[in-house]
Amino acid sequence: MSKKIFVVAAHPDDEILGCGGTIMRHVSAGDRVRVMILAEGVTSRDETRQAERRSNELNQLHRATEQVAEFMGVESVTLCDFPDNRMDGVQLLDVIKKVEFEIDRFEPTVVYTHHAGDVNVDHRAAHEAVVTACRPMPGMSVREILFFETLSSTEWQMPEAGKIFCPNVYVDIEAFIDRKLEALRFYESEMRAYPHSRSYEATKILAQRRGFTVGHLYAEAFMLGRLIRDERSIAVVPPMWGGCDLSTADGFAFDPPLELIEFEETA
Repeated sequence: MSKKIFVVAAHPDDEILGCGGTIMRHVSAGDRVRVMILAEGVTSRDETRQAERRSNELNQLHRATEQVAEFMGVESVTLCDFPDNRMDGVQLLDVIKKVEFEIDRFEPTVVYTHHAGDVNVDHRAAHEAVVTACRPMPGMSVREILFFETLSSTEWQMPEAGKIFCPNVYVDIEAFIDRKLEALRFYESEMRAYPHSRSYEATKILAQRRGFTVGHLYAEAFMLGRLIRDERSIAVVPPMWGGCDLSTADGFAFDPPLELIEFEETA
């Protein structure tokens, strides 16, 4: 049975950097994938926001987002217009409402978004909005929330408690690494020369590092936020720390081991 996958990214290119290989793996498996981009991605280059002045660049970037979605086989992409790198000045509820609307309309079972500790303020806003929009109320479709890392943001954070990206889910993307790098070429204007971390070389190096961590050539890594087994009989909660034994299933590896909490069925 195919799954409904929803990716919420702050900027154009974050969806590829964070989980491009995983998106294409889902599509290859027959899953339906939709992407939502929250911020417009350009106007932070000026001291004050001047969307009209940057209209040509915005149009080009948004066309690239639509082209890369088609390239990956994504069902649809929703482009919002929140101010680039200024989402700390936006009411969080406004962002939540946008995310909630798409979740209510699509009813995804799996959601991917940014890690809470990223340096970029828009990434943190995306994280908070998704966590709030996906709160597990009765009738909520979302069963799994995963947080991805984004080069030139996640690794630049200071090593403080609660801000460190500690992956415990790994997805084998060996079959998709070349297409991930090809997808990034749609965002040529956003890429930088190596050794900048937002470069083609660094993207491949990170995939290699995440891969050999779990015995694969290339992987993408995630932190598991919540995983609820169907029929509400088993919930899976990742512990704050644990051993380094791995369990794998369908290309996913968990490190540290997941703590299973069983619930009794109620009449």
